[in-house]
Amino acid sequence: MVEIKSDGELQAMREAGRVVAHALAAVREAAAVGVSLRELDEVAREVLAKAGAESPFLGYRPSFAPVPFPGVICTSVNDAVAHGIPTGYRLRDGDLLSVDCGALLDGWAGDAAVSFTVGTARPADTELIARTQEALDAGIAAARAGGRLGDISHAVGTVATKARCGMPADFGGHGIGRQMHEDPHVPNRGRRGRGYPLRHGLVLAIEPMLMSGGRDAYRTADDGWTMVTTDGSRAAHIEHTVAVTDDGPRILTLP
Repeated sequence: MVEIKSDGELQAMREAGRVVAHALAAVREAAAVGVSLRELDEVAREVLAKAGAESPFLGYRPSFAPVPFPGVICTSVNDAVAHGIPTGYRLRDGDLLSVDCGALLDGWAGDAAVSFTVGTARPADTELIARTQEALDAGIAAARAGGRLGDISHAVGTVATKARCGMPADFGGHGIGRQMHEDPHVPNRGRRGRGYPLRHGLVLAIEPMLMSGGRDAYRTADDGWTMVTTDGSRAAHIEHTVAVTDDGPRILTLP
């Protein structure tokens, strides 16, 4: 069931989204060569705790997962697309890191992700991150009342196709509200004018995941969580929680 939020509920979700933005900013500032992924997870935990928020990631166990997720952020490095577990791995110069974070505050959820390079950036990684951001921006711009869900999917997919990047076909964005994952599913490819109608109060997490090798195939690592490219190519993942409003799309996961 798709739930439409009131204006007051959108404001409550904005506060949850603000916590997510602060956590991601703190993690990005702390990320440096030699810092472990587990240490970054601790940074995010401190931000959530200070805000009085909980993590929807910690202990989350969907049907595909062999164990509950052990962190409050997903940390996906280089060829990892998403769902990377924050381990003791220490960041190296030139690593491409994607960080996904969620927060639950006063009963409402926020969810966002960023991708960036640690230390010296490879030009190809900079381009991949830019195209992923472009895909997200296009999806957000299409999240307009009166449109259809397929408008968002088409906008995201068009950028990825033009960039000759792959995207995992069975993963995409999602509705969000009192739960981190709600209906509807938001595919990263689709047709304009198709799908669920976009109306004021619909809140979606839009999250393109681009794989530079051009293939859509991925595999799950031995930890049962981390999605990695099958060809070893690099990946980027960027996400915002976005409200459809009569005044245009409103990003809820900004500082």
